[in-house]
Amino acid sequence: MSHGQDRAGVRIWGRANSSNVMKLLVLCDEIGVPVERIDAGGAFGRTKDTAYLAMNPNALVPVLEEPDGFTLYESNAILRYLVRTRAPGHAIYPTAPRAAAECDKWMDWQLGTLNRPMTVIFFTYVRTPEADRDWPATHKARDEAERLWAQVEARLEGRPWLVGDAMTLADIALGIYAHRWFALPIARAEMPRLAAWYAALCARPSFAAHAIAPLT
Repeated sequence: MSHGQDRAGVRIWGRANSSNVMKLLVLCDEIGVPVERIDAGGAFGRTKDTAYLAMNPNALVPVLEEPDGFTLYESNAILRYLVRTRAPGHAIYPTAPRAAAECDKWMDWQLGTLNRPMTVIFFTYVRTPEADRDWPATHKARDEAERLWAQVEARLEGRPWLVGDAMTLADIALGIYAHRWFALPIARAEMPRLAAWYAALCARPSFAAHAIAPLT
């Protein structure tokens, strides 16, 4: 199997407690890519600096920077790029068209569907002072998120991972949010397959190192 750019290292701009940065760090561990991470975003600032805006005009993290100066933003695009350049053909991003499409589908679903209610819940309990919390919106978001996680529960019937028999980018993208779902102080319906899948993720050194941490 070709190893792309021989697993050349990359620079990742973004604070370690960002869910979208976590995705990249987990993947880089999984495929053996050295990382230089530079704190940016949140309390670290930098994202409004002129040099940073030249890399990402949205002023968000993460940004991937290659040794030759190429930069890329949007975390799921970066995930795909890293596999294509460092580990082409790796099972973590399937090459068969239908399996790849399933992987892409779940990654898009994470960003376009699951992200919104999970962000509301997370910000309520972790980053919003109690006096300023919007409880009706939070309760509505919790109910929506539970309905969405039930789709993942159904998907996992008879299978260990979301796509195929091995962990893929889809599991990484959703897994970061699963950690929040199970760590937040909220009521949760019993979803045994989801819990088993999350436990399998937590057993991986890459996920334990970069995704399992107190919520901040």
